[in-house]
Amino acid sequence: MNVVIFGKGFGKPRQLTLSGPLAGLAAVVAVAFVMTIGFAGGHWYSSATGSGVSTSELTDLNEQLVEQRETINAIRQGNEDTLDALAVRIAQMNARMIRLDAVGRRLTEMADIDDGEFNFDAEPALGGPEEPMSAGSNVPVSEVVEAMTSLGYQLDNREAQLAVLESVIMNQNLSERVYPQGRPVKSGWLSSYFGRRIDPFTGKPANHTGIDFAGKMGDEIMAVADGVVSWSGDRFGFGIMVEINHGNGYATRYAHNSENLVNVGDEVRKGQIIALMGKTGRATGPNLHFEVLHNGRRVNPVKFIRESSK
Repeated sequence: MNVVIFGKGFGKPRQLTLSGPLAGLAAVVAVAFVMTIGFAGGHWYSSATGSGVSTSELTDLNEQLVEQRETINAIRQGNEDTLDALAVRIAQMNARMIRLDAVGRRLTEMADIDDGEFNFDAEPALGGPEEPMSAGSNVPVSEVVEAMTSLGYQLDNREAQLAVLESVIMNQNLSERVYPQGRPVKSGWLSSYFGRRIDPFTGKPANHTGIDFAGKMGDEIMAVADGVVSWSGDRFGFGIMVEINHGNGYATRYAHNSENLVNVGDEVRKGQIIALMGKTGRATGPNLHFEVLHNGRRVNPVKFIRESSK
């Protein structure tokens, strides 16, 4: 193996002849020197260009960035879906609150309650000391959904209570309308009371099963409660008569009429004109014979007339 050495101190190039072990050692040293120079040069180039990442590492980083971008997009889409659902839920609650306010106003009117006590047209009065809060909002969406769900349950409960209250009030009003109250005539005077009296035809003591209102021919006769006409026509002793069934065991009779204005099966309302005053049947002159029956037994009508004036 021949080795040529160049250098300023040697003058001209010198040639060495190596053989055996010396030749192998020289070859190893030469290869090691070349590798060292190559590695140093590569490190210097990488440092100078600012890139110390291999192609495979760059590929891995790109894949991670793609995965993170997809995750962010999925989270963003989930948040948008949640916000859309919350908006729909809020709109539903708002609609229900509007209905509840309308029911509240109607119940207030039906119950004749002072507007200042229950005002469903105004925001409820609130109060309490103000507590400082940290800047920003740390409330997670899950807690907002839970709070809205709880509010929904409260709305369900409030709506049910208002419905029950409305039913109670309507039943009370219905009971009042089917309960006989008031005078059956607009004009006229009470000419005979309920109970024992002297019979105007025989002059003997007799039991009077109703009360009489004296008046003029053709005076209007009114129903004292809601009900259904169960009799309209002539009846022995009563003359032309109207009988109304009011339910709950109550019925009323209007006798001695000159004309009936309703027929059997008609629904009548309290205060409706049902007949005109006359003197048909066993009557000495124009008057209304008025009876109140409870479970088939005649009771004193004066009680029901007096209750209407309280």
